[in-house]
Amino acid sequence: MNKMINAAQAFRARLDRVKQSNPPNGFTWYGYDILSNVNALDGLLTDSNRELFDQIAGGRIADIGAADGDLGFFLESQGFQVDMVDNPATNWNGMRAIYALHEGLQSNARVLESDLDTQFRMPAEQYDLVIFLGILYHLKNPYYVLEHLAEVSQRLILSTRIAAFTRAGGNRVESDSVAYLLGPDECNNDATNFWIFSRQGLQRLVERTGWQVRDFVTFGDNEASNPQDNEHDQRAFMYLERAS
Repeated sequence: MNKMINAAQAFRARLDRVKQSNPPNGFTWYGYDILSNVNALDGLLTDSNRELFDQIAGGRIADIGAADGDLGFFLESQGFQVDMVDNPATNWNGMRAIYALHEGLQSNARVLESDLDTQFRMPAEQYDLVIFLGILYHLKNPYYVLEHLAEVSQRLILSTRIAAFTRAGGNRVESDSVAYLLGPDECNNDATNFWIFSRQGLQRLVERTGWQVRDFVTFGDNEASNPQDNEHDQRAFMYLERAS
């Protein structure tokens, strides 16, 4: 992973130059640091899994929920064949940024528009890896999405918000196989936030949809997380392989 971290730092400088040379016209860049997820993967992957990107060198990767595409474009720069998938209706800037960067970087990656809350299908029959970060709790039907991804990919890197308590001072559910259904204005006033799983609930979901957990780590509030409060946000990162 050290090689990937160093490469991501170098790519960040290139990406910044492209953004400065192509200032946004009528939109804003995505408001969060997408490439920092490379560091999160460094905290997630253990033992031989740390050589994941060497093991699948030159393979096909899908970045689902790609935002502006920073991570997908970086992976393309490392020799991977990349499909980037997002939904203009829910994307930060209607996907205008990802198309602008695609042109500015002279990228050959495929950019695809898809609503995961429909009965969508992935564009390729098989992927070596799917990256699926920060999307699961925005989906109405996470079971269908994970089950379909298990049909088309050998490996999955997933992150999502989880919670140990139902609310501030509420019931502890970390060890129960449950999910909390948010109200439309209950979390960041974002009506696209739907399901916040407990840790056990998330693990049960991935196992029921055809995955095996190979690595698991959490970041954020690991003591008193709940579905509503930003100061009690907890994120789970998982490296999964398709169950045989």
